[in-house]
Amino acid sequence: MGASPWLIGTMSKASERAYEQIRDLILSGALKPGSQLKEEELAASCGVSRTPVRDAMSRLENELFIYRTESQRSFVNEWSPTDVEEVFTLRTMLESHAAGRAAQRATAEIVVRLQENSAAMALAVHRPVPDVDAFLRLNREYHATILEAAASDRLALMLNRLVLQPIVHRTALRYDRGQLERSLAEHEEIVAAIAKRDPDWASAVMTSHIRRAYHVYAESKEASERT
Repeated sequence: MGASPWLIGTMSKASERAYEQIRDLILSGALKPGSQLKEEELAASCGVSRTPVRDAMSRLENELFIYRTESQRSFVNEWSPTDVEEVFTLRTMLESHAAGRAAQRATAEIVVRLQENSAAMALAVHRPVPDVDAFLRLNREYHATILEAAASDRLALMLNRLVLQPIVHRTALRYDRGQLERSLAEHEEIVAAIAKRDPDWASAVMTSHIRRAYHVYAESKEASERT
């Protein structure tokens, strides 16, 4: 006899809770790069059993938050400057290609969704204190929508492995208001290019958008290491 729907739903919720809590610990820096992750300790801190923690860690491994050694021990992922530069270089190539495809393939409904996303992001950025959490959530939705419009399963598979949320998160936390506003302006210009069905324009702006994010990350990383 299989597990009941109630039990499956309960375990799914526990796995999701464990995933969110462990991910937040990594993003906040409470779990530092290179830290070993132990299932028993995480289960206790998350208030769940080890099975949901194991499920959560498998998901986090797929998303490159953590890595597993040959001895099956898990650690928070560490990224060297060379690793980060390579990832941003590949992201630039793939996301600019996605933006160009989106300009050729986006439906009117997707263009409206992107415009609404940019409007919501503007509200988050222009608050007295910018809402960085909302900015990050909307940024994920924005890039996911462009990828949806690009309509390429192969491209989606490659990009989903490269969009390293820990790095995106840490980059956004280093943005001041001016940098948030510039990112917003780039989002709005890409939407304008997609609405005009201009793949070269959309691709060019996406290229500069990703490269600028890389330099913000690299410069802030260097500054933090000097202090």
